[in-house]
Amino acid sequence: MSIGLSEQEILRRKAMQDLRELGINPYPAEAFPVNAHAKEITDNFKEGSDAYQNVIVAGRIMRRNIMGSASFAEIQDSTGRIQVYLNRDELCPGEDKTLYNTVFKKLLDLGDFIGVKGYVFITKMGEISIHVKELTILSKSLKPLPVVKRDEDGTVHDAFTDPEQRYRQRYVDLTVNPEYKQIFINRSKVIRTMQSFFDGQGWMEVETPILQGVHGGAAARPFKTHHNTLDMPLFLRIANELYLKRLIVAGFDGVYEFGKMFRNEGMDRTHNPEFTSVEIYVAYKDYIWMMKMVEDCLEKVAMAVHGTSTVKFGEHQINFAGPYEKLSMHDSILKYTGIDVSAMDEAALRDTCKSMGIEVDATMGKGKLVDEIFGAKVEANLIQPTYITDYPIEMTPLAKKHRTKEGLVERFELFVMGKEIANAYTELNDPIDQRERFEDQLLLAGRGDEEAMVMDEDFLRALEYGMPPTSGLGIGIDRLVMLMTNQTTIQEVLFFPQMRAEKKAKVVTVDDFVNIGVPAEWVPVLNKMGFNTVEELKAANPNKVYNDMGGMRKKLKLDIAMPTKDEVMTWFA
Repeated sequence: MSIGLSEQEILRRKAMQDLRELGINPYPAEAFPVNAHAKEITDNFKEGSDAYQNVIVAGRIMRRNIMGSASFAEIQDSTGRIQVYLNRDELCPGEDKTLYNTVFKKLLDLGDFIGVKGYVFITKMGEISIHVKELTILSKSLKPLPVVKRDEDGTVHDAFTDPEQRYRQRYVDLTVNPEYKQIFINRSKVIRTMQSFFDGQGWMEVETPILQGVHGGAAARPFKTHHNTLDMPLFLRIANELYLKRLIVAGFDGVYEFGKMFRNEGMDRTHNPEFTSVEIYVAYKDYIWMMKMVEDCLEKVAMAVHGTSTVKFGEHQINFAGPYEKLSMHDSILKYTGIDVSAMDEAALRDTCKSMGIEVDATMGKGKLVDEIFGAKVEANLIQPTYITDYPIEMTPLAKKHRTKEGLVERFELFVMGKEIANAYTELNDPIDQRERFEDQLLLAGRGDEEAMVMDEDFLRALEYGMPPTSGLGIGIDRLVMLMTNQTTIQEVLFFPQMRAEKKAKVVTVDDFVNIGVPAEWVPVLNKMGFNTVEELKAANPNKVYNDMGGMRKKLKLDIAMPTKDEVMTWFA
């Protein structure tokens, strides 16, 4: 017996061993030639049809109704569930009925993977089913799945709903809550639609380094690592912008990349330290052109996922068909606070923040202070797609100075439901100006700003060779998928979101029990009875413990000596 295993886990391991003793490999290596899937069959089979008369289907056992010489079960594959019917004498036409009487009825469990061959028919109850002629065990499940019950009305009972469990054990979540798979199917549609749209314009998908010697392209704190062979520090990228711009220098008219970014920052409902974004750069364009491109692209994404440009999110109907509202950052603050920050210096901005109850610190320059006001007072009001344009130059070291407005840059961010979804510039291609911007960032870093950008000499060298007028865009894929699937937390749209380290259960020591007189072979039994510490055992009723031990010995068919009642009583002394 193994300490820490539940009764069901012990029984499943015993069943696995019994299968081996019958000559059945519970984990066969051979390929299983599936030729049909549950949804395909249930969607297309009609009464009297001669189709699907030789189907091969595989999946998990999710329900069983064992009767005498005939039984029903339900198996779940990647597309859904389908009922199967097993008749003992047809499954085992000879004298040996072991496959039905022993293997199917006694040694298989819910969660096991099986393969069946047979023909499709409709039962007297009107349910499309597979009449099984052959049964193959494909994988024995050693842990029981959570039991999620659905009544005749479709109401779910005892669901696997705890978010932490669902995110940690996504393999269980998507098995017992298959409806969540649609989120990830739609995520794939979002990405494929955008790729198709970009490819249709003649832009090329590329790949750039994830490990970078200089972290740049965004204001964020990086993850740092070390390369042993080169004996040098490296950073997980916070953005791929500077490498994609190098490719515009190299002569490509348009390049884009879907990829993982990594930022060593806080986690909340819309932030994960590892996230997916797409960045795209197109030569000879500006941020005004990019607004129209974004509207066209996102309308196509909404159509691909929902068949309409209007998407339901909570109580709102979000219309992704353009044109979107446009507000400058200064105008948006004026609109929602009544305060004009456009002419304020750093001291005035700091005082304004304090008067609004916005927490600030000495590391924040003008750009950060304006951004704090915007985040606190404006963002939540931006429900429908809205472009916030023309940011202070201090906030955006990589964007071109505004062509007509002093102190601003040509930049927009797209906000939907109060969250930034996209960020775009008319890209800065003046190498002298770019160097000065980097130097300004170094000054902010000197004041303690951990998100300030660093000097990238190779990128500056690339710009000195000449980069044509260019517009660039970044879109957060995870947040976009949240909008398209009506999800309020980023963890719901990530297969495996970052989680805190899982708390481990207290280690059970046999010696602690042995020291009070418990025979070592009985310690696992006491654990099964719920006594994981000596303190828990001593708090119990001695007579009940003794009686329950006898019951467990019989139930588990244990071949170990039963202590006398007087011996058990000494454990509680």
